[in-house]
Amino acid sequence: MNTDLYQHIKQEESCARIHGWDFSHIEGRYEEENDLPWDYKTEILSRLSPDMRILDIDTGGGEFLLSLGHPYENTSCMEGYPPNAELCKKTLPPLGIDFRAGNADKIPFADESFDMVINRHGDFSEKEISRVLKKGGVFITQQVGAYNDRELVNLFYGENAPVPFPDQTLEKAREKFEKAGFSIENAMEHFGSIRFFEIGALVWFARIIEWEFPAFTVDEFLPQIECAQRQIEEHSSVSGRTHRFLLICKKL
Repeated sequence: MNTDLYQHIKQEESCARIHGWDFSHIEGRYEEENDLPWDYKTEILSRLSPDMRILDIDTGGGEFLLSLGHPYENTSCMEGYPPNAELCKKTLPPLGIDFRAGNADKIPFADESFDMVINRHGDFSEKEISRVLKKGGVFITQQVGAYNDRELVNLFYGENAPVPFPDQTLEKAREKFEKAGFSIENAMEHFGSIRFFEIGALVWFARIIEWEFPAFTVDEFLPQIECAQRQIEEHSSVSGRTHRFLLICKKL
């Protein structure tokens, strides 16, 4: 690896921090979720009316929640990751949004407070969601599945790399909510594509997604990075498969 390229990927490693859930730093240098057979935002908006009270679990920095354009006085959200929670405290309450720091296993809101609960790529507890939803309320979630990015993970850690969340599948999530007294309105699972067109973007991504790429550093994984770089040079990208599922269910 030449000196300029090495310095570039070291710079990407050093700046790999995230506030909220913002991947704009690598925009144009990678792509994913371009082939989902559903649109999470559309699924929400098609069921949401202005008078409904909505809760977003693990909201990140509130970026997606704000994009819904829901009346702020009927909008609540929560976040447990401290840097994101601090960001939310600064930006969301001044708008009139009810933000509270907390984790999915103990939602910091009263029983039967919401008409809709949403969750994109965050943790969830079917019992807590049932508790805070009104009767007839809807839960909509898009989740990252257990086998996400496995080709990329295997590139760095080998074919026997452990799966960090093996129970994270549509079948098991659906079973949990059916047992908790929900009816299933929609359930879809999809394996799509993720592609990196530039090696620095992959280094940044691996540093951010630490549960998939544990203890990742440039110097420790330099041979694997060089292998990925060769794939980019030969095929214009290094790629893998994403694993996503959508679950929409109603409290009976």
